[in-house]
Amino acid sequence: MKKRDFIKIGGLAAGALIAGCKGSSGEPATGTVLGAGRKGSSLKLSFRPYELQLRHVFTVAASSRTTTPVVLTTIEYEGVKGFGEASMPPYLGESHESVLNFLSKVNLEQFSDPFMREDILAYIDGIMPGNHAAKASLDIAIHDLTGKLLGQPWFRLWGLDPQKTPVTSFTIGIDTAEVVREKTLEAAAFKLLKIKMGRDNDREMIDTVRSVTGVPVFVDVNQGWKDRNYALEMAHYISERGGVFIEQPMPKEQIDDIAWLTERSPLPILADEALQTVEDLLPMKGVYSGINIKLMKCGGMDAAYKMITMARQMGMKILIGCMTETSCAVSAAAQLSPLVDWADLDGNLLISNDVYEGMTVVDGKVTLPDRPGIGIFEKKSENL
Repeated sequence: MKKRDFIKIGGLAAGALIAGCKGSSGEPATGTVLGAGRKGSSLKLSFRPYELQLRHVFTVAASSRTTTPVVLTTIEYEGVKGFGEASMPPYLGESHESVLNFLSKVNLEQFSDPFMREDILAYIDGIMPGNHAAKASLDIAIHDLTGKLLGQPWFRLWGLDPQKTPVTSFTIGIDTAEVVREKTLEAAAFKLLKIKMGRDNDREMIDTVRSVTGVPVFVDVNQGWKDRNYALEMAHYISERGGVFIEQPMPKEQIDDIAWLTERSPLPILADEALQTVEDLLPMKGVYSGINIKLMKCGGMDAAYKMITMARQMGMKILIGCMTETSCAVSAAAQLSPLVDWADLDGNLLISNDVYEGMTVVDGKVTLPDRPGIGIFEKKSENL
């Protein structure tokens, strides 16, 4: 099934919601749509590169980094601005250059109605193959814009209960025992921790965390284990120490080994690097127990919503995750969080130069602001 076929479902759902939802005053939202139907109006796109500064060196199985490149997008209509973001960690193969090149080819001025989401996103998807983070930056901005025009947050437009959001994890990157203890203490407010693994100190990582806290953990191996017997041994080791699930334990190409591990593991095995878009989802059945959906991998909120729907039909567990991102992309993903089993939405907490404020973590739980769109606003103190 093609991505644009899934986009249609979201467009139809949004159309029904626009026709029937009510604003905070109890009046139909259609009576408060800002700027809709004006002749001569058009969408205006602007964007700029930005570099995220990480609070700690971020180390995973294959690499370390202190920054993450992003591109911040804005789509404006009748003075109302929708914000979006593309985050490009190295393994996705996108960069400032590739995203800026893609966005330079986008002509949104041909569209005079921001609620024609199906047509707009289908046009964007057809410009070039791939470029999922670049496409996500536009999808997020369109959602933020239309939500603001309706005066409603997207969780409400989707009919979701904000009280049903899960707890979110906080990430403990691979490091020395001393630094791991320090990071774990910093995460005392969280009810779930993600431990990075995949180097030669796997046992030390979880034992060090356990010396500080007893909260549930899951581990993200980033394809770092090559031997399936070692992977199964570690699955039992982690399970005995309060583990909840294991994310991408082995290289995605080792399909038979991963299926073997999933069948025998005491913990669910989730796909991350093995899965990007909805087209990748069907082959996951029988190989993994669940999936990690990220907006930067799949192309945005519409695609993520459809992946969640399809994964549920397949009987799979769902984690919604993020890259290192500002509160823009993290808050966009958070709108979907009432639909999933687990959340890993701490990307904005790992950086020191966020330019937005949005979703928060209260008592370890994803907390959605009751603001329209994706619920964010710009920090005035930043040089935007």
